[in-house]
Parts: sequence; structure tokens; C-alpha cells
Amino acid sequence: MLAWKRRLSITAAMACAVTAQGQGAAPARPASQAAAPWWSGAFLYEIYPRSFGDSNGDGVGDLPGITQHLDDLKWLGVDAIWLTPSYPSPQIDFGYDISDYEAIDPQYGMMADFAALQSAASSRGIRVLMDMVLNHTSDQHAWFKESATSRTNPKADWYVWNDGLAATAPGLLSVQKANVHDGRVPPNNWTSLFGGSAWTWVPARRQFYYHKFYVQQPDLNWRNPAVERAMFDVMRFWLDRGVAGFRLDAIPTLFEDPGLRNEPESGGIDPFGAPNLRHIYTENLDEVHGVIKRMRAMVDGYPGNRVLVGETYLPDTAALDKWYGGAAQDELHLPMDMLVGFGAGAAYRADYFRPLLRAAQTDLHGAMPLLVFDNHDQVRSIDRFADGVHDRAIAKGIAAILLLSRATALTYYGAPIGMRTATPTRREDVRDPIGISGWPREKGRDGERTPMQWTAGAQAGFSTSTQTWLPVSPDHVTINVATERADPASLLNWHHTLIALRRSEPALSRGTMQLVGTDPDILAWKRRDPQTGATVLVAINMSGTSRTIDPADYDPAKRPGQAVHTLAQTGGASVSAKAVVLSPYDIWVGKVM
Repeated sequence: MLAWKRRLSITAAMACAVTAQGQGAAPARPASQAAAPWWSGAFLYEIYPRSFGDSNGDGVGDLPGITQHLDDLKWLGVDAIWLTPSYPSPQIDFGYDISDYEAIDPQYGMMADFAALQSAASSRGIRVLMDMVLNHTSDQHAWFKESATSRTNPKADWYVWNDGLAATAPGLLSVQKANVHDGRVPPNNWTSLFGGSAWTWVPARRQFYYHKFYVQQPDLNWRNPAVERAMFDVMRFWLDRGVAGFRLDAIPTLFEDPGLRNEPESGGIDPFGAPNLRHIYTENLDEVHGVIKRMRAMVDGYPGNRVLVGETYLPDTAALDKWYGGAAQDELHLPMDMLVGFGAGAAYRADYFRPLLRAAQTDLHGAMPLLVFDNHDQVRSIDRFADGVHDRAIAKGIAAILLLSRATALTYYGAPIGMRTATPTRREDVRDPIGISGWPREKGRDGERTPMQWTAGAQAGFSTSTQTWLPVSPDHVTINVATERADPASLLNWHHTLIALRRSEPALSRGTMQLVGTDPDILAWKRRDPQTGATVLVAINMSGTSRTIDPADYDPAKRPGQAVHTLAQTGGASVSAKAVVLSPYDIWVGKVM
């Protein structure tokens, strides 16, 4: 939800080991991992239901369409799927404006379809996570409809209401002056992340309500204990139905400054023409951590290691650590580390990744990081890190970072095959409201939400409809699951190989991680199995020239003459006990025997 605001502009055959592993089913998790919760080091897969599989030919994806493709996810090695909101919704923000938290939107199916999906996934060893939007509801939710009728109804204080200021008050700012109603203006300069004032007038109450996002997404008042009880009950509704946990949308925005102080300007203007603000009074307020602690205790009371995943765009790893609960680790199980994938100055360079990956291993009190490179709000990583020439080789490097680090890994549908961002070129083709209102500076998020590319056939195998909700990308004739599964050197088979390795190699499934080397062109780290001492070394050449490494330089524990065995590689690396020669943009994964 918050990610759009932080958008960034930014082929040789595999070795025999890769080919052999790339064609079989992913192995089961080894017994040695039994002590860890299932989500520790898991491979999570985000699904945008509108775009994954259309079972009824109406051009919009649905839950049965997801069920039809579960075997593809099992083959890949997915441990859990995260479904973006599938609840009833007016679809102003494509499901992130929820009108009923305890049902399924008819365009996606029925509760029976959800139960069938959950059962089919479980039989394949795949868990289901729901997207839970706690910051706001739709303005069509029964709670808000009641709240908006008067100042005295039972839900009058369930949302953030304010009388505003007199339109004649001194010192008003432009965003306030542009929003006059009955002689009143908003109480401060807060702006919606989707454009304009964050305050909307309701004549029946003669008050403004606050909305961090769209006008149709009023913020809940989390200072009212009744709101917390109601939202926890919603979560219990789904936990009682066996969901494995939740991804918590925009979770740092639950609380706002009770003094409603103006946010300081940070320079420049946003895509909608208002001054950019530093959101110090509407994001990351301390009160949210008390809610998360109580939520964690509630979720941990259920069997099966249910998990809380947080959408946490934060400035640094120290801030991320707070969302785990610091040393106590009593808040989110897995706050998303967006720094590695979406950080300022993100580029395919060792000196960009090395300090961020090191911090994730050393600055989280030993907690399991959750790495993210792709989601439904961001330009796809294959485009953000691309150089226009070695794009798919670079995408394989990103996959190696995601899947071979000591971390839980979260990917997004289409990323394992290298789906590209298909940003609309005309305003009339845009479906995302922020792209319509912000054009041309903000083109919206349609480009990363186009239909999944399953085959080279009509509509990429996504739908039988001639008109899908977003157009299928023309490059589906070459970039699709069927084509890439048949190609041992494909990006998809590279993902499959790495996922199989992270399950089968103890050093990768349970080992420590240490960044090694200082070569500006080589990103390398070692994973060491604490039980046996076995070491796996990962080395990524991020340059266009051949580079040579001595495994002993990267692993001082290696004895002279000790053999080095290749587990996976993307190019024709020359490997000996004393030297590994990496070709341009090559990736090599080896084990000290």
C-alpha cells in the first residue's frame, strides 16, 4: 500500500548439477529443520488474485483460478501463498478498501471456493496467508456508514473525526484553504498519499474524517479499544478457519498524532501538486507497538506457528528491529526488509547489497530476516536493476540473493519467470486511480499487476476472455511458465534449482551467513552449518568482466588442497581447489568438501 510513494527509477547454459535439479520436484524440508517454525527460512509467494488465473472466462482472476495452478507452485517449491485482499469491496483500491472482512468478494468466488483452495493447498504442503487491512475500511463498510450518520451513534468514535478550523483562522496552508466547508477547513496540512487533503467533510456530522489513502478509505480510530477488539475478532474469524497467518497492510500507519500537528515539508511537490511532507505524525508512532504485542500474543495462542508479516517501509535496519520487538522479539514474526530490494540508490552493485545484507544478519538480535524484491506496488525488480543488456542474468543474481541468504524469502507472481513491468503509455488505458489522477508524473501500479503469463497461447493461458481486466503483455509468447519449464537455462528453472538447494543443503537451510570479500565487483557470502561445519560459498559477479576468486580467501577454514564442489552456476565458471573463474555476470554456488 505505501510502496507506490517510494517508487524508484532505477545466458549460458547451467552446469549439469543445475540441469539435474531443475527438472524434478522440490525436495521436502529436512528433518533437521523440524525445531524451527515453518516460516523460518520459508519461500513465500504473493498472489494478486485478479491477475493469477481466471477460471470462469470473465477476464478477472479468481480463487478457483488459483487452485488450478497450485501444482505449478508445488513444483516450484512454494511453502505459503499470500493472497492480496479477496474480501467484498467496492474495488476503488482493488480490494484494499474492504466493506466486509468476513466474506469473499463474489467476483473471486465464495467462501466455499476459499475453503477448496485452502484444502487443495494444504494437500500440497502449501499454507495460505490472508492480507489484513487494519488501518482503514471502505467508506461502504457498515461501521463507517453508521459512524458517519451522527456524533452520537454507537460507532461515532470508531474513525478519526475532527471539527476542523475556522476558514478565517490565521496561518492556514494551501491544502487547507482548498478544502472549505460550511466555513470550516481541515485541522492541519496532512495529505493523502493518493493525492489531496487527507481530510474529507461529512455534512451529517459537520466534521472532517481522516484518510491516509483514498477518500473512500477512512482511517479507523485505534485509540478506541472497541476498534481493536473488533479487528482482533476479524482476525480470529480467519484463524479459526485455518489460515496460516496474515500480511498486515500499511501497519505503521495505525496511529496519528493526537495533537494533529502539521507535518514538516521535505521539499518539492508530490505527483498531485502538493508539497512533499515528512510523515512524522502519521506513521510509526510508538502506540502501534503495543497493539502489535497484543496481536502477537493472540496469534501465538493458536496452534501451528501462525505468522504475522508486516508491510514495513523503514529508514534503516535499527528501525526494522523495533518491529520484531527488539531483543524480546514479541511483535511481528516477519517484518518485511524493504531496504535490500527497494532502498535508496538501489543498483546491481556489490557495494550496495553488502552492507544491507550484513546489517540484516547482525542488527536484528538474531531474528530471521524477510527479504523482498517484488510486490504489487513496485516496478518489477527485473526492470529496476536491469542494465538493458544483461537483464535476465541480473535477475538470476537477484534470485540468488533472495533464495540463498539466511532469510525467509518473499517473491511476487511472475518474478520467477522474469515478467516485465508493462506501464501504460496513455492515460486512457490506466485502471489504477492514482495513475489517473497523477498522470503523467504518477502512472499508477498497473504495470506490475498485468495477468500471469502461463503459456505462449491466447491471453497467456490466464483467461479465455478476449478482454482481460488489464491487457496481457505481448512478451508472453517468450516469457511464460510453459516455455521456461522446458528450458534448463531459464530464469524459472534457476529459481527452482535454488529453492531445491535451500531445502536440501543443511548449510543453506539452517546455516549462519557471513558476507565475505571486498571486491567491488563480487558479492559473496558463506553459509555454515553449525552442526557439521560444512560451508557453502555463494559468489556473484556483478560486472561485465571475468573475475577470479580463491575459495580460501573467502573461507579461511578451508584447508589447502581441500576440494570445492559446484552445486549450481549460471555460466561456465572454471573451478579448482585454488581458483574459481567467474565469467561476466556469472553466479557460482559451491561447497567445500
